[in-house]
Amino acid sequence: MLLKGVLGYLPVQIVQAVAGFGAIVVFTRLLSPADYGAYALAFSLAGLIQTACLTWIEAAMARFYVAESERGDKAALYGSLYRAFFAVSAALVLIAAVALTLAPISTGLKLAIGSSLAAVIARSLLKVAQERRRAAGEVRGFAVYDVIQTGGGFLLGVVFALIGWGAAAPIAGFGAASAVLLFWALPGEWKEAKAGALETAKLKGYAAYGLPLAASLLMSLALASTDRFVLAAYMNTAAVGAYHAGYSLSNRSLDIIFLWLGMASSPATVAALERGGEAALRRTAGHQAALMLLITVPAAVGLALVSAPLCQLMVGPALAADAARVTPWIAASALFAGLSTHYLHTAFTLSKKPRNQLIAIAVPALANLALTLILIPRFGLMGAVWATTASYALGMLVSYGLMRRSLVLPVPWGTLARVAAASALMAAVILRLPALGGLPELLLKASVGGLVYTLAALALDAGGARSEGVKLLRGLKGAPA
Repeated sequence: MLLKGVLGYLPVQIVQAVAGFGAIVVFTRLLSPADYGAYALAFSLAGLIQTACLTWIEAAMARFYVAESERGDKAALYGSLYRAFFAVSAALVLIAAVALTLAPISTGLKLAIGSSLAAVIARSLLKVAQERRRAAGEVRGFAVYDVIQTGGGFLLGVVFALIGWGAAAPIAGFGAASAVLLFWALPGEWKEAKAGALETAKLKGYAAYGLPLAASLLMSLALASTDRFVLAAYMNTAAVGAYHAGYSLSNRSLDIIFLWLGMASSPATVAALERGGEAALRRTAGHQAALMLLITVPAAVGLALVSAPLCQLMVGPALAADAARVTPWIAASALFAGLSTHYLHTAFTLSKKPRNQLIAIAVPALANLALTLILIPRFGLMGAVWATTASYALGMLVSYGLMRRSLVLPVPWGTLARVAAASALMAAVILRLPALGGLPELLLKASVGGLVYTLAALALDAGGARSEGVKLLRGLKGAPA
């Protein structure tokens, strides 16, 4: 079943990666810097609204579908969650209409925010149906809808940008794709919902599960997006656009790696703890931490070193220079965030102490807000970057301290030292290579840097790279290990 899920969801990950990077390449060129910044603000606001108001309903469907189906209470689940969804959505529309009418912002930004709200409602309604499919094990159905939504939303966004919809175009494309898919996804779901009724007691139970989870996600999202609103307040939307482009490029690049590693590490740590206790967990977690450091540290260092040619290639000319200033710092931020989320926070899940995870996210989120208010007025764009990096570093330290009080996971300091040495050697070599610009420079530095790091890691046996490689070769040759 695990293999079926991994293979079945692989197209989803591929399409999301292509659409994510494609959005940076295309929309930084089709939209003006100011429009791209307005889009970034509306996009961030949409994520905050969805997480604060609707994510708990999506989470409840994912968590309770199987249990309620087996108890014969599926109608109550559908009836309660879908009626709650439409009630919350109606309130959101009313509040947004009043707020946008009174808000002293540009018409373009109002249109972008209005489009983002419509997209949030359509996307979240589809997500409820999608979570039901995933909970039921309908991998193919989930994957098909997600691929069409992501790919189709990106293409529609391009069309809307070409015909002059400005900042609203990318979000409107995503919302339109979600709305079209609802014609196929919703009828069966709504039929089930009409068969049930709103049961207050059950809805309270669903909310008791979903709201704390949504609060934790909201803190994470606030940490990742607060700086854009402060930048807009003290500077302009063009600065937000440059920041968002560099941030997205760095963060998405490393996030893909962490998500890939996390898909295997999360179930493995749970299985180790349940079957072999804390001793088995420490062995498994130690190997996973070493592998994570071996791959992600040089990826972050390498991304920082090729920021200029990478942004020249991926980001529109009007935003590329400022995005290149942002990228190295956000690469460090993404490294700190990934190690915290995909390793240190595992201790909170395994020890069943979600409150510690909320604290580990809330502290850097509040620090980020304070730092942006202090640094952006004085240092502008770079103030936002420094605030973000410092906040994620603080978050990792807080996570480490709370982990020591929850369930102690090993930190392979020896591997970290060897990986750091190999990465430093890679950096020294890359910095001596010529600045050719664009794709030639990116290919040269990436290939040479990758080769240097690999050889250095093998020579130092970082993370057991050499010893494990020897074992693998002997196994392939049929020789005893």
